[in-house]
Amino acid sequence: MACGSMTKAPICLVENRKNQLTVNRKALEILSKITQPVVVVAIAGLCRTGKSYLMNRLAGQNYGFPLGRTVRSETKGIWMWCVPHPSKQNHTLVLLDTEGLGDVEKGDSNNDSWIFALAVLLSSMFVYNSMGTINHQALEQLHYVTELTNLIRTKSSPHSGDVDDSAEFVSFFPDFVWTVRDFMLDLELDGQPITEDEYLENALKLIKDEGSQIQNNNKIRECIRKFFPKRKCFVFDRPTNDKKVLRLLHEASETQLETTFQEQSKNFCSYVFKNAEAKTLRQGIIVNGNRLGTLVVTYVDAINSGAVPCLENAVTTLVQRENSAAVQKAAAHYSEQMAQRVTFPTDTLQELLDLHAACEKEATEIFMEHSFKDENQEFQKKLVSTIQEKKEDFLLQNEEASRKYCEAQLTQLLEPLRNDISGVTFSVPGGYELYLEERHKVEQSYKLVPRKGVKANEVLQNFLQSLAATEESILQADSALTAAEKNLAAERAKNQALQKELELQDQKLKEQQEKMEAHEKACKENIVQLKKKVEEEREIQLREQEEILEHKLKMQKELLDEGFKEKSEEMEKEISQLKEEIKTLKNNRRSFREIVLKDIPAFFRRIFKITIKMPIWI
Repeated sequence: MACGSMTKAPICLVENRKNQLTVNRKALEILSKITQPVVVVAIAGLCRTGKSYLMNRLAGQNYGFPLGRTVRSETKGIWMWCVPHPSKQNHTLVLLDTEGLGDVEKGDSNNDSWIFALAVLLSSMFVYNSMGTINHQALEQLHYVTELTNLIRTKSSPHSGDVDDSAEFVSFFPDFVWTVRDFMLDLELDGQPITEDEYLENALKLIKDEGSQIQNNNKIRECIRKFFPKRKCFVFDRPTNDKKVLRLLHEASETQLETTFQEQSKNFCSYVFKNAEAKTLRQGIIVNGNRLGTLVVTYVDAINSGAVPCLENAVTTLVQRENSAAVQKAAAHYSEQMAQRVTFPTDTLQELLDLHAACEKEATEIFMEHSFKDENQEFQKKLVSTIQEKKEDFLLQNEEASRKYCEAQLTQLLEPLRNDISGVTFSVPGGYELYLEERHKVEQSYKLVPRKGVKANEVLQNFLQSLAATEESILQADSALTAAEKNLAAERAKNQALQKELELQDQKLKEQQEKMEAHEKACKENIVQLKKKVEEEREIQLREQEEILEHKLKMQKELLDEGFKEKSEEMEKEISQLKEEIKTLKNNRRSFREIVLKDIPAFFRRIFKITIKMPIWI
């Protein structure tokens, strides 16, 4: 990550003015320079509950995100702080502090819902911060989680069948951490000590009651359990009982804070550093700073347009931008490496083709590394076409360099012969034989010239043809030869010229064959790398689906154990559909064998304008 992408202090990422969200371009510039994977930790919660203090601790600072010291909320919109990850090498920690939910100064409650939704969508670990205990009131304050089903859509097209679209949220959503501040209770249940996580899970159990308040809270509990399979809880004692210290908490020394609070804060930070993973989208797409910026813009644009942010559309936007950039990056690498490695003219065509093959392989590997979800190989085809055009240009440059070099060498070697022709050297009896000897010397000297390149024979043939008329004149003027001898010499000259022409044609056929073999090798290499990429993506997709299935089965059992048989049975349709998708994914090999083997070789034939017989090795 470039040094300029580190932020010494937080910067506003999403501005919130008069309930209108706007992405800060300066923040996007910072994100665009972060090429490393980003671990995104976002925090949300009610106003003045100490969110910013926790985020400053994660940044390893006391100052940074502003801490509220009055009844007025300090943080507006979503603020971002990019710092080096303290324990994950080559990762950047991106901290997102959101404005307090439920601010009485705001008139639009929907604005809170969007802030909450953005924090969930952008993070790889989402922290919800509350005060006191996890009770009915605390759950009611987390009603935003139930609104996610109305605010977010996973697919661009309506979901098939009657299965709830929100069933797929789990594959997009972050890990969930609930931090409870100023916790005054003992961690006990039925007289037995429990852990913080057990405290949370017990609070999330559904309650059998027909009352509307209980039903609403049950819906919140169910959504948290459904959307966030990885959950963690931390409880914090009051930092200090000294109000003056509390008002200036960012200036407080460790000795001024309660020992228990210090230990709890360290445990929280350690957990986040160890367990928060790089932000990852479906099919293992790892998000870096630039990709995170694209997601922010995509989501905010959708919100401002009045549309429902669609996770699939956001990925599609990312695919178009990132894959186009991957094509450019790979093509640029090919051009740079060819320019560095090729010395014009190359001695043989095969020498250039070998360099091309090596550079093309590297370029393809770079493309595969930086591309994802390249359906129908749209972008790989663009890369192949681009490299093919660049290769043709290198071939032309090589031919032109060879032609110029050979013409310069022959011009120099032929100068004495042309001077003799202009004079009377060959205008004597026996002059024709003398001419042949001198021409032969020129040819022999030309053969000794190193690295003439692919146009060596063609240039020589052209020069010899340009001397044909002069040679015929010298032959006919040689009085030492009889008419029969002249006819025989003329016939021999024609045969030699024809032989050289045949040799030139053989060379061209050989070069054409070398090009065809190079094309076939390139086709084979592209398909090998494509096959590897497709299989890797398929394995990631399968693993994701199996993890979702495991989560749903676990939740179904929990509902049954809690006495909610009907809700447990309602999940069966989701589970059955997911099982069918996994089965199809495991058994269906058409995605590669039929599409790739049918489409890609045909595409290569169109590019190369030759017929390639695909080998059986695939």
